[in-house]
Amino acid sequence: MTAPADPHDTLVPRVEVVGPLDMDEVAAVAALVEEATEADGVRPLSEHVMLHLRYGGDQDVRNVLVWLGGRLAAYGHLDVTDEVAGASSELVVGPAHRRSGLGTRLVQATLAETTDGRLRLWAHGEHPAAASMAASMGFRRSRSLWQMRRSLFSALPTPALPEGVQVRTFRPGLDDDAWVTLNALAFRDHPEQGTWNAEDLHRRMREPWFDPEGFFLAWRGDRLVGFHWTKVHGHAAHGHEAHGHEPIGEVYVVGVDPAEQGTGLGRALTLTGLRHLRHLGLPEAMLYVDADNAGAIRLYTHLGFTRWETDVMFSRDGDGAPREEPSDRGAPG
Repeated sequence: MTAPADPHDTLVPRVEVVGPLDMDEVAAVAALVEEATEADGVRPLSEHVMLHLRYGGDQDVRNVLVWLGGRLAAYGHLDVTDEVAGASSELVVGPAHRRSGLGTRLVQATLAETTDGRLRLWAHGEHPAAASMAASMGFRRSRSLWQMRRSLFSALPTPALPEGVQVRTFRPGLDDDAWVTLNALAFRDHPEQGTWNAEDLHRRMREPWFDPEGFFLAWRGDRLVGFHWTKVHGHAAHGHEAHGHEPIGEVYVVGVDPAEQGTGLGRALTLTGLRHLRHLGLPEAMLYVDADNAGAIRLYTHLGFTRWETDVMFSRDGDGAPREEPSDRGAPG
């Protein structure tokens, strides 16, 4: 998709800030994301942002488009809905337009759209150029999210559930409310996961990768006490788009009622999901976890996971000074 362009403006970037994108604009952003993914080996935008693009997202979300010669050269997604932590953004610059100042121009335009000048920037894959640009503009590294992986060909212990707990798979339309309630409780201190509501659940249930047979719920009588939601990337059987790699399973979200902490339920649910992913014939599994979540990292390491790559958040205050980010507990891993 190309934007109407002034023939005398082919070398001058043109910045647009808009609300929800139309279908052609979404297609242009998706194409830019694919170009960057091919060049860098990591997707520049998170699943959360891609879902916003696909389904419209919140009305307060702003999209920053940078056009060059009538073509989309850079894109920024700005979420200004968190008044406590401040606005957050994810950015992508087309590989052919890097080292030309477009990244700085994009961040400046994004900052101008914040209400107080505070901004948190995510850099997926810990790209050195992103860190350099962030530092030059007054940002500091404030949060790290690890991606960990393990082979599914190696041994997986049999899950040992706590006494009185039974596991079954998710029933769409019947278990929705119970899951939303427990997710909010289990991730009450998490900056993203704990805020999910029913629409966040249903939006993911509409995705091609959603499979209730890979969504495990742990019940103590009639009370939901834990869950493990798995995900498969690039699985042709589920009608996925091409991902440029072999299919891989994901420990998408594991949540446990705080009252069940220390019972081994989290470990048992993780193993239940991993054995399901291996049963599908997948060779490998991945997950995301906050780098400062020592307990979760210890559990995943004991289960054979090792660190693969890191996503980094950079933050700055409204006066342009770096700021401290509070430590988060838990992760959508």
